[in-house]
Amino acid sequence: MSETSTHKHPAPVVRLDDLTLTEQTHGGYFSAAMGAIAAPLGATHLGARLVEVPPGKAAWPFHSHHANDEMFIFLRGTGELRFGTARYSVASGMVAVCPAGGAETAHQLIATGDEPLRYIAVSSMREPDVMEYPDSGKVTVFAGAAPGGDKTRRRVAASFRKGDAVDYWDGENG
Repeated sequence: MSETSTHKHPAPVVRLDDLTLTEQTHGGYFSAAMGAIAAPLGATHLGARLVEVPPGKAAWPFHSHHANDEMFIFLRGTGELRFGTARYSVASGMVAVCPAGGAETAHQLIATGDEPLRYIAVSSMREPDVMEYPDSGKVTVFAGAAPGGDKTRRRVAASFRKGDAVDYWDGENG
């Protein structure tokens, strides 16, 4: 049954197979195809996207969010969740929650099976957010749009190594 709406809001439903997926790759290890779910349906404080990661790949580096919780709903395939210092097997029908925090909640999903790992990533979309990358010692600051949000609206998106940190008063002449 198809419903039509006279409202100016988009229809509140979408078929996952109808999403247009955009590929993102970096080097030989990072690869994912993803399609936005929440924002096109009108959500402003909830992020959700469909993600497909090819076998043997990861979508993003091992990272944590200081402002955003994330949840992953696994639809197809098998993988491994790096979470803090532990590793967990994940598969279709499972859900993982990665709360905001530091290195203890850092996370990364790796497709380990013979088919792509397909999941829905859900985020609280708070901004500004600070993300840490324990493997590389980086920190990233996002302001103006949450990390999974509209990149064209970001006022600040800067990454730096923790080792480059300066004193709070550095460069301030008073």
